[in-house]
Amino acid sequence: MLHLTLRQLKVFEAAARHSSYSRAAEHLHLTQPAVSMQIRQLEEVIGLPLFDQLGKKIYLTEAGKELQRYGRNILQQLEDAESVFNDMKGLRQGKLAISVATTASYFMPQLLGQFNQRFPGITISLNVTNREMLLNQLSHNEMDMAIMGQPPAGLDLEAQSFMENPLVIIAPATHPLAQESAIPLARIQQETFLVRERGSGTRVAMERFFSAQGIHLTTGTEMSTNEAIKQAVQAGMGLGILSLNTIALELETQRLVVLDVQSFPIRRHWYVVHRQGKRLSTVAQTFKSFLLEGHAQPK
Repeated sequence: MLHLTLRQLKVFEAAARHSSYSRAAEHLHLTQPAVSMQIRQLEEVIGLPLFDQLGKKIYLTEAGKELQRYGRNILQQLEDAESVFNDMKGLRQGKLAISVATTASYFMPQLLGQFNQRFPGITISLNVTNREMLLNQLSHNEMDMAIMGQPPAGLDLEAQSFMENPLVIIAPATHPLAQESAIPLARIQQETFLVRERGSGTRVAMERFFSAQGIHLTTGTEMSTNEAIKQAVQAGMGLGILSLNTIALELETQRLVVLDVQSFPIRRHWYVVHRQGKRLSTVAQTFKSFLLEGHAQPK
């Protein structure tokens, strides 16, 4: 019988997923020597090497690949067991693990706060990350659910929309177009746009929309956060396209304005997403219903 521990299995799974002892240590809030020691002890128990190290990266051996397959099943079964026990306890206590796209972080804390007021015994874990990492987390079933824009087709996911996510064109209040109405799409081809990084939900939706309209935009600096784009637009570096959910404060203080451009806003939605067939705990199912039934209202 293999006398391995759950801690060793979790450390191994993190190292295998990140292909790095240092990144696994960061994820688990451990030191790198502690991770290395756990892997070494696990290899001694199994009697085979689990990783090959080439340069700074580590790669699974054949034994490592087998352990990863069994390990995922074991950890998933333990998570399912925890969900069953939480169901038995009802909504007086329990955990909810949510990962959200960066843009959703502007309103999700309010919605989670409303949910927590109804069910104060629930412990909530909120992880904010980019679209690529969200899809990776979903593929590894690392959270109860994700909040994101339209997920790509062809993945084994269940997605339901719960709130509008309109994309608008923003400009500084002093911009020449700020006072105009019904601005033709052709007119904005004369402007430079600041854009999110490739792969972001906002960037994908923007490019798809303008391609369908036969409009070619001049793009300037590429930025990885909404805050950077807002600051750059305020500084007069160009126009931006962001979710209306992200600019409430700037509109209120009149540091930014929404341009009245024909065919805008781009109509999108926010989705609650999880693996298809995933057994949701009572807490997770209640939160999903909270979103879908319109109880959640961001201010």
